[in-house]
Amino acid sequence: MKVRASIASGWAGALAMALGSIVFAQQAPAPAAGRGAPPPPPIVSPEVQADRSVVFRIRAPQAQSVRVAGGDIPALAGGGGAAAVTDAPRPGQMTKDEGGVWSVTLPPIDPGAYRYNFNVDGVTVIDPRNPSTSESNTNVWSMVNIPGSDEMDTRQVPHGVVADVTYYSTALGRFRRMHVYTPPGYEGANQQKYPIFYLLHGAGDSDDAWTSVGRAGFILDNLIAAKKARPMVVVMPAGHTNTTGGRGAAPAGAATALDDFARDFITDVMPYAETHYRVLTDRAHRGIAGLSMGGSQTLNVAFLHLDRFAYIGVFSSGATLGGGRGAATTTATPAPPRPDWEALHLADLDNPALKKATRLLWLSTGVTDSLLPNTRSTVDLLKKHGFAPVFKESPGGHTWINWRNYLIEFTPQLFQ
Repeated sequence: MKVRASIASGWAGALAMALGSIVFAQQAPAPAAGRGAPPPPPIVSPEVQADRSVVFRIRAPQAQSVRVAGGDIPALAGGGGAAAVTDAPRPGQMTKDEGGVWSVTLPPIDPGAYRYNFNVDGVTVIDPRNPSTSESNTNVWSMVNIPGSDEMDTRQVPHGVVADVTYYSTALGRFRRMHVYTPPGYEGANQQKYPIFYLLHGAGDSDDAWTSVGRAGFILDNLIAAKKARPMVVVMPAGHTNTTGGRGAAPAGAATALDDFARDFITDVMPYAETHYRVLTDRAHRGIAGLSMGGSQTLNVAFLHLDRFAYIGVFSSGATLGGGRGAATTTATPAPPRPDWEALHLADLDNPALKKATRLLWLSTGVTDSLLPNTRSTVDLLKKHGFAPVFKESPGGHTWINWRNYLIEFTPQLFQ
């Protein structure tokens, strides 16, 4: 499977100089003690050990403090914020050897893909020894993959293709990008048409996220090979309509569900995907799901056009744009959906024909996720209008650890 990802450019001058000095240090040998002295051994980073512990290394001989940070890695939880008022080492603190190489070994990590970066004297940089990266909306991360999962590993099975596709958004008046997965055999001589599944990312991320840190292409390959999921085309659009991390403003005027993303999705993403790929376009062969912000976008789009989607998945989210990362107690008072959401979607919510033909409405959120109350209130709202949502509270919080697992559980239920 081939994934092409572009890395954001335009770093500030000070950051570029800091990174350049680090990269140079990785490549250049240390000053020789004498004529003919051998260069230092190359650095390996990250190094995944047999027990799934991971060693991170970076050569920065002039640095005073170096840490590795990564929000989804359990051992690094809490390591990215402001310095604590304590002399205790912060999570991910690295130590320097005599050759100027900083390193730290993290305890065993569960299988999956994980983003990380280094903080070198206050400057955040990617790992110069690791070519594996993952994009977010305004950033790029280094990435380490921990093997050991039948669903997420790269295995000896037929592989599909992931392409980054540029299209012109007439709704937004500019070029945009999406990632598209086509299943094994799609590129052959057959003219088979496939179901189509729209998969949306969360706030702060980009259309690259599901196929890099989300492992979506490999998950689909493995599920299809095991005959647990039907071959399908998966379209992963960009959820942000700007590069500042915002969700995109709605048009001025009265309350409306057609924000910039919804307009782009309905006007351009769907027509492009469904005319450029061999897909079935009836309701029974079209699904949509998303995580966090993408879950709210999923509910918004699906319940404006429920006649088009028979399968709907909501991961760590609900019928609102409120909330964000962070822990929450499971006894928190449920946060109701936005006051206007129910009114804006009432036509689809109360249409008996659309309700009857909705084959799957599936929601799952972690028990330590701050958005759990919102998910619960959304489930109650859907039940109030006569739907029968499937709702599962999973272990864990607002992380890719959960979202990959949700995709693994949700996808086999599609198009059955």
